Amino acid sequence: MNRLEIKSTFTVDDAGAIEGVAWPFGTPDRVGDLIEKGAFSGVRTPLPILFGHDPNDAIGVWESAAETASGFVVKGRLLVDDMPRAREVRALVRSGAVSGLSIGFSTRKAAPRVGARGRVISALDLVEVSLVTVPSHPGARVTSAKSAAAAFAIAGAITRAAAALRSK
Repeated sequence: MNRLEIKSTFTVDDAGAIEGVAWPFGTPDRVGDLIEKGAFSGVRTPLPILFGHDPNDAIGVWESAAETASGFVVKGRLLVDDMPRAREVRALVRSGAVSGLSIGFSTRKAAPRVGARGRVISALDLVEVSLVTVPSHPGARVTSAKSAAAAFAIAGAITRAAAALRSK
C-alpha cells in the first residue's frame, strides 16, 4: 500500500537560515514507527520546506540533508526576502509556537516491530520536510535559528574588547 506519511529539532535566523533534526534515530514516533539509519540514503536536495505539510504553502528550501549518528539532519533557508508567509513562519518559530519538524515520505521497505506497535522502516522516498506545531516524532525539532542581531552584538563586543586591549 503506497501512502504519504508524515514524521520528525530546529532554528531560524534573520536571513531565514534554518536547521534541525528531521528524524532522531533510536526512538519511535507517536505511532510506534522507527526509521533506521540508512533509510534516508537516497535523499537528494533541494527539498521543499512546507508549512504543516500543505503542498500549497511552500516557504523555503532544504539545501542539504545528511544522516548523522543521532539522526537525519536538514539545513536550509526560509525565503524571508521574497515571501511574506516565510516571514510569518519565521516569527512563529522564534516565538516557540512552531518548533517541530515532520517528514513526508513514501515507505519503500518496512517490517512490523517485534513486541511493539509500529514498524521498522529501512527504506523510504522523502518528499518534503515541514515545519509543524506538533511533530509525529517528539524529538524532531528545530535546533538552530540563528539571529543576525545576536551575531552583530557578539561582533560588536569583540570589536570593543579588541579596541580596549589596543589602548592599554
